[in-house]
Amino acid sequence: MILHARHYGTGQPIAVAVEDGLITAVSDSDQSPKHYISPALFDPQINGGLGVAFSSPTLKPEQVRIVADECRKHGIGTFAPTLITNSFEALNHGFATLAKAIDADKELARCLPCFHLEGPYLSGEDGPRGAHPKEHARDPDVDEFRRLQDSAGGRIRMVTLAPERKGALAFIEKLTQEGIVIAIGHTAATSAQIRDAVKAGARTSTHIGNGCHATLPRHDNYIWEQLACDELWASIISDGHHLPATLVKCVIRIKGIGRTLITSDASSLAGMPPGKYREWGADLEVLLGGKVVVPGTPFLAGSGHFTDICVSNVVRMAGVSLANAIDMASARPRQLLGLPVTTIEVGQPADLMLFDWDGGELKVREVV
Repeated sequence: MILHARHYGTGQPIAVAVEDGLITAVSDSDQSPKHYISPALFDPQINGGLGVAFSSPTLKPEQVRIVADECRKHGIGTFAPTLITNSFEALNHGFATLAKAIDADKELARCLPCFHLEGPYLSGEDGPRGAHPKEHARDPDVDEFRRLQDSAGGRIRMVTLAPERKGALAFIEKLTQEGIVIAIGHTAATSAQIRDAVKAGARTSTHIGNGCHATLPRHDNYIWEQLACDELWASIISDGHHLPATLVKCVIRIKGIGRTLITSDASSLAGMPPGKYREWGADLEVLLGGKVVVPGTPFLAGSGHFTDICVSNVVRMAGVSLANAIDMASARPRQLLGLPVTTIEVGQPADLMLFDWDGGELKVREVV
């Protein structure tokens, strides 16, 4: 297979030869293609989609493939399936089902190289808790995590927690020693608690600016503290609903394109038509335009969009180049999680996205 397209960084026409899943040659193209080629997107936080929730106590292996296939339509070649706050039984079932699906499907194993546990060790306060079920928010438990990791086949590589929880610092230190990336999120921590978490090994902030109180002190608060910490990377949900353009721009200017990750935080309702649904033990609603909310509250419940829309929005909101936006949605999360970074070079895996770009909207044609 020879792919003729414009390089996403230079805009120059190139010919990319692919054989047995590897890039075997890259040269100048003798054609004049209009579409572009880049590494496929990698999203560190996909909770599900099309009505499938990875945290569901009834998740089935075949449903994992449904979400993966939908993600490919949006340029997502690989992602970290994310399980959110729930009972141990539901989380254990979710991880075991993901592992079973991967073990039975070589292609799915390539698409899902690691897992993300967002909770249940999060704040129980309204606001920071977001849409996570309050009855299941609890203190970190290493033994519980060990059992979940066993069910996941050792694939949990990121854990999001609130560092103010009892036992959180020891938990962070222990998991960091094992190479697991600890993210701060859904937290009501003081600035000192944020700093202590970083000293213990926390490396990033999960969807910074979301999972917060509606009102905060002007100066001393957990958002400013995380932004000011040079040791912390940060992910942002740039779906057009979670953050205003000004905040997206500020986060990227502070963290830089080298420490900012783009995530869709796609919920189980991503890709679903407008309407009211019952998910996570709560009533949720998908509004026109894809916004997912807890009815009657200001709280969002994950995203109704996927990563391709988030990439387009970052270019528009923050004024970064298309190449930088794609790197924040592909290379950066891989770097943070210790996974090989995909490039368009000979010998690299052919994990590629073909797309159209009109200067304002990325339209995925195919993931190779």
